[in-house]
Amino acid sequence: MHFQKDEAWYVLFVNTNQEEKVRKILEKEMGDKYKFIIPTRELRERKNGKWHNVKRKLFPGYVLIKAMMNAEIYYKIKRAPGIIKLLRDEEEVLTVEEKELKVLKILIDNNENNIGISKLYKENDEIRIIAGPLLGLEGQIIKIDSRKGRAKVNLSFMNEERIVELGIELVDKI
Repeated sequence: MHFQKDEAWYVLFVNTNQEEKVRKILEKEMGDKYKFIIPTRELRERKNGKWHNVKRKLFPGYVLIKAMMNAEIYYKIKRAPGIIKLLRDEEEVLTVEEKELKVLKILIDNNENNIGISKLYKENDEIRIIAGPLLGLEGQIIKIDSRKGRAKVNLSFMNEERIVELGIELVDKI
């Protein structure tokens, strides 16, 4: 099996709803020289007639790890409880590609690894983002559901196109 020579981002496939537990186990076992993130997104949800902001996982069942991967680290990770597998092909452990990281970093540019709510307005059926993580990523938006306060966004993750819902707030033009 081949490993990258440099530090890179890798993806762990874990049992759904065990992401946080796996992250804590790995942080405890491997120390703080590795970075583990579980990307989340903020959404507005209605409960009992009131709107609340809630955090949901961006990619349920996945934990991202930044490491300089070698055989020792690979097998240490594989033995951790709750991990199904490290994403890989026949030859090597797969890394998150730079172009995918670029979009993720724009969206998740904070310490909480959370995608906040973007503010936007509609003008003649055209969407204009005025603030938030979707600023400059208008081309990724497939559909707006202003009633639910969500935008369906096309993201590339591990060479697959995924449509995720991100939180939006529709505002009057400033």
